[in-house]
Amino acid sequence: MNQLNQSFSVRFSYSVSFTDGLFDSHNTLFADYLAGQSTEDNRKKLLFVIDEGVLATFPDLTEQIQDYFAQQSNVELIADLLTVTGGEPAKNDPSLVEKIVDAIDKQGFDRHSFVVGIGGGSVLDLVGYAAAISHRGIRHIRIPTTVLSQNDSGVGVKNSVNYRGKKNFLGTFAPPVAVFNDVRFLRTLNIRDWRSGMAEAVKVALIKDPAFFEWLETNAEALANRDGFAMQYLVYRCAELHLQHIASGDPFEQGSSRPLDFGHWSAHKLEQLTNFSLRHGEAVAIGMALDCHYAHLSGLLPEADLNRILNLLQTLGFVLYDPALEQDDSVGVLRGLSEFREHLGGQLTILLLQSIGKGVDIHEMDEELVRQAIVQLSVSSQQSQRGTATIHN
Repeated sequence: MNQLNQSFSVRFSYSVSFTDGLFDSHNTLFADYLAGQSTEDNRKKLLFVIDEGVLATFPDLTEQIQDYFAQQSNVELIADLLTVTGGEPAKNDPSLVEKIVDAIDKQGFDRHSFVVGIGGGSVLDLVGYAAAISHRGIRHIRIPTTVLSQNDSGVGVKNSVNYRGKKNFLGTFAPPVAVFNDVRFLRTLNIRDWRSGMAEAVKVALIKDPAFFEWLETNAEALANRDGFAMQYLVYRCAELHLQHIASGDPFEQGSSRPLDFGHWSAHKLEQLTNFSLRHGEAVAIGMALDCHYAHLSGLLPEADLNRILNLLQTLGFVLYDPALEQDDSVGVLRGLSEFREHLGGQLTILLLQSIGKGVDIHEMDEELVRQAIVQLSVSSQQSQRGTATIHN
């Protein structure tokens, strides 16, 4: 029998830029990028899709964008800037995908045009997905507006929407062509969104960089009190570690190991069980704390390291327990294990910590031990809350 074999590689390259006031008239960062992509004879179309929550906070943003690109002769800004629902509802509404695809179609976009998403991680996931499935892939640019999207999801290569009650069930691996992190958007975040993104920084420090974890411990109170300079470093270092991970191993997740999903098997389920009243980062903080208790009960993680991790998360302001963990004898959250196994492609692979900065993949989790870890998490969370109340009294 004759056989043909094929093998090739494709290089992806994109920049993550950090700035303050991306659409200020004197800021040429975005214009310089586009100048390198087009000429006056080869003008590129730009379609902006904006999180409506961002527009509520920055009502002049549409006008700023229009004024900014009025000065650029080598690009064609689509006058009608789309707005979409922000937060997790953006990924739960199929009509929003259709809305973006319809605009791409009606504006005659080709694969060398740009779809630009401005918003939190959910909106960027939605926009990237719609761009990726149009014409088999239209270039997309991300402008993240939350801590979580600037230091984690916005700098990665994944796009997705929720489907059939499952988080990220439909999605693509389609890297952005550029990411612009504007610190101006972070200054207006409410405290929950400010805090939520820090969970991913703790996560990547725990699995990649003990020195960064120590920096987080040192600066935890400053971060909790909204210190802008500390947050800028957190975002930069966390984004840097994520980019290094993507480049070094398995960027399109063909294998079963998912170190960047540390704490996520239960977090994704908790989001659903709470009807997304928990922010993603809040659920991840609980998920990491749960897995650390489990690792300690399994004899993997020393008690001293467990306590350091819990103390950091609590100092940052995270509540490390939710009643949904014990709902129906924890049947709901434990269902997250089977869904995570399905997501991975058949073999369950969970990263557990052996120490801060060192993890190990395991392929089975004892459900009774998970329940014990949930009880311990409940007790430690109650003790922490009593201690906080005593201090304030």
